[in-house]
Amino acid sequence: MMGSEDIDFGLGNIWNGWFEFRKGKRMSLEMHEFQFNLETNLLQLHQDLNNGTYKHGQYRKFIVCDNKRREISVASVRDRVVHRLLYDYLVPIWDRTFIFDAWSCRKDKGLLTAIERTQKFLKDYPRAYIWRADIRKFFDSVNHDLLLKILARRIKDPRAMNLAKTVIKSFTTGPELWGGGVKGMPIGNLTSQIFCNIYLNELDRFVKHKLKVKGYLRYGDDFLLFEPNKTNLKKLREETENFLTNVIKLTINPKNDLIVKAKNGLKFLGVEIWPTGRRLKKSQQKKNHKTTNFEKPPKLSRPHKTTRNSQIQNNLRLDNS
Repeated sequence: MMGSEDIDFGLGNIWNGWFEFRKGKRMSLEMHEFQFNLETNLLQLHQDLNNGTYKHGQYRKFIVCDNKRREISVASVRDRVVHRLLYDYLVPIWDRTFIFDAWSCRKDKGLLTAIERTQKFLKDYPRAYIWRADIRKFFDSVNHDLLLKILARRIKDPRAMNLAKTVIKSFTTGPELWGGGVKGMPIGNLTSQIFCNIYLNELDRFVKHKLKVKGYLRYGDDFLLFEPNKTNLKKLREETENFLTNVIKLTINPKNDLIVKAKNGLKFLGVEIWPTGRRLKKSQQKKNHKTTNFEKPPKLSRPHKTTRNSQIQNNLRLDNS
């Protein structure tokens, strides 16, 4: 009998994974073809998952130009149904381990609430200095072996662990320089969103529990750290960079690595934010942004940050004063 934290490869759960996957999506030709033989396809997937013969297919790739040029990798419909099963399995196990101030792709959290939380920190720490940073090429840099090691701390079901390994190993950006390992996650996979939070939970817990920083928040791979003393903040930055480099094999993006005064506000997540107001950055207002229809989290989560501009424009009440 399966335990409460064993993955469910039952036919009913696979059907549910299909319905959750297709919810809110425009029907592509591939989806029509999969649905035309839906029962056969899902029965075969059920058999492959339970027999341990499931193999992940190739990715279709295309380029999206948002704030920067991104290569989006999209798996087949069959594989994305599997991604949904794995995502729904991982979220309840891992979400309870995340810090409060991890804001991307989580229930009752998201882009707008991250911006509101940033504004609250600006009010709470008016005399602080802020270190604003993000990770250089985060999705290209995730170390496969390290991610699997982190997952193994909480996943005790061998079938779930094998499936996670199959999905992670289905994509690579090439060998890594740190020790011969393999790295990379596809932008576009639903599973990449939960893997991002799991991987960077290591950073969150280091900053909150080891460095004892009270004013800290993260959205995706963008983060802020508040500290009243500038000298102390520089020490915290150095310790954090050492942790990133030596423990989780990541580096800070030098283009977005800066320290600012809280009283002057800051630009974060595409928005100019002050203690008393906020507005969309002028460079973002000029963009005629088009939302990309790659994999999104369930309704209870906020969209991935690649849809950032359109979400802000549609939902954020701007203060132009």
